[in-house]
Amino acid sequence: MTDDAPRFSIRAVELFERPVRLRLPFRFGVVTLTECPQAFVRVRIEFADGRSAGGGAAELMAPKWFDKNLALSNEDNFAQLRDVLRMARAAYLSDPSPDSAFGHFARHHDALLAAGAARGHNALLAGYGAALLDRALLDAMGRALGVSFYAAMRANLAGIGARRTEFAGFDWPRFLAGRSVATSIAARHTVGLVDAIVAADLAQPLNDGLPETLEQVIARYGHRHFKLKVGGALEADLARLEAIAAVLDRDAGDYLVTLDGNEQYVDVDGVVELLERMRARPALARLYRAILFVEQPIARATALGIDVRAVATLKPLLIDESDGELDAFVQARARGYTGVSSKTCKGLYKSLLNAARCAAWNAEGEGGHFFMSAEDLTTQAGLAVQQDLALVNLLGIAHVERNGHHYVDGMAALPAGEQQAFAAAHPDLYEQSHGAVRLRIRDGRIALASLDVTGFASGALPDWDAMQALA
Repeated sequence: MTDDAPRFSIRAVELFERPVRLRLPFRFGVVTLTECPQAFVRVRIEFADGRSAGGGAAELMAPKWFDKNLALSNEDNFAQLRDVLRMARAAYLSDPSPDSAFGHFARHHDALLAAGAARGHNALLAGYGAALLDRALLDAMGRALGVSFYAAMRANLAGIGARRTEFAGFDWPRFLAGRSVATSIAARHTVGLVDAIVAADLAQPLNDGLPETLEQVIARYGHRHFKLKVGGALEADLARLEAIAAVLDRDAGDYLVTLDGNEQYVDVDGVVELLERMRARPALARLYRAILFVEQPIARATALGIDVRAVATLKPLLIDESDGELDAFVQARARGYTGVSSKTCKGLYKSLLNAARCAAWNAEGEGGHFFMSAEDLTTQAGLAVQQDLALVNLLGIAHVERNGHHYVDGMAALPAGEQQAFAAAHPDLYEQSHGAVRLRIRDGRIALASLDVTGFASGALPDWDAMQALA
């Protein structure tokens, strides 16, 4: 921790949730999602001079991603996520002494992972609660000090430093001061495993005026970046990829894609066979050339225990679900992975740490090019999507997977006042259409300029009174 980082005490932590119903079913890995809760955290902090401020954060409670145990129901997964949120609240309130934003994270990280493990929670799941609290604390700190997230990070007001061994060895003031941000970012559209590619795939069209097929998505939003889910069944994957390629080759211009295996391949050989079969098919030639990387194709139970260089010689490999512990990317590097995802649900300090690692390893000039991707756990319009976009922008990533705006009907389920507050605060980010405020995408890009506001990327806050306490 830097000596001059602002220190504050945590006075209150409140947990809320809202139901989210999808307009389209979204299948990833072993689950087809149609509805789930969104979690919200509201905190209040206080400085020694009496200044006090509140802040917030939000994240979907997606089932079968943090813990993919098929013996657990979606409701079981929701209960797990509520449990780790309560554990994080209790931990962060247990010590009233002042600390920096990073200091609050550092003092509780190990204990929360150990307590989670004792309750059967893996590291990815156990870190979910703190990931939300840390963002809410940064939001409150920025509001109290009158600075934006970008300014706070560049000045290292969070106090990131060698207080934890994983963060030692990096020149954090220099690294953070050198972060530059853009005014827009390319949106990478997700094609889920049950998504319609063309109109003929729609058995019962919604006809709600919003895109339902890949063709319609490209026509409306102008995407040139795509994330394609593959399910581990080789022939089915190849056939679906050919159907997707036919649309992309015709409609998407000079496109780029990533493949997401969602842990559905049992070994390296299966992934190698998929890529080699793709490369050999004329109908997939252009799509194969457009692949930037393959995301977490092998189950996390074995992903970091086997060498993946046979795949990496074909396309770069990235870890996502395996990124549970703070040193997971270090382990992955030793096995041949060169990429790691950033997701706010995994913790913003982990993302910053991995970005610093990429910069340091690339400067060494050995072992290939190391990179970060920006992935999305169906972040919803409002705090969740805004804080994730701001973090990704700070990391310097050029494109971000976005899917929440496609599978959910924007802010349609929220109070009108809340919708208008966010639209007024971020007129470049949102638009009013089809009866609701929703994310605005033009020419495949999302505008980001309005995120540079006091606090953590939001000039508005949710209507807390319209929520229910965490179940």
